[in-house]
Amino acid sequence: MPDLVGHDRRPSAFVVYLFLTGLSARTRRPDLRLSYREIGVETGLSRAAVQTAVIWLKRRRLIEFEQESMTATPIYRVLTPWRRVKKK
Repeated sequence: MPDLVGHDRRPSAFVVYLFLTGLSARTRRPDLRLSYREIGVETGLSRAAVQTAVIWLKRRRLIEFEQESMTATPIYRVLTPWRRVKKK
């Protein structure tokens, strides 16, 4: 994660990722349906900053999101590529 703030110089992406991770953990739901505005209100970022951060996080493969249409509210899924899944 320090890579997002230091190397990439994207502190807004770090804030959005922490917010989505925390919300997913608190609600115990892997899928989150939130608008850019809702994320912005909760994080203190502008809608444009949130949108840019989401695009960057998707490019870095730290989140997945899907939309039914261009105007639909996205559904986010937080990814943790550094964790290994234990096989049973």
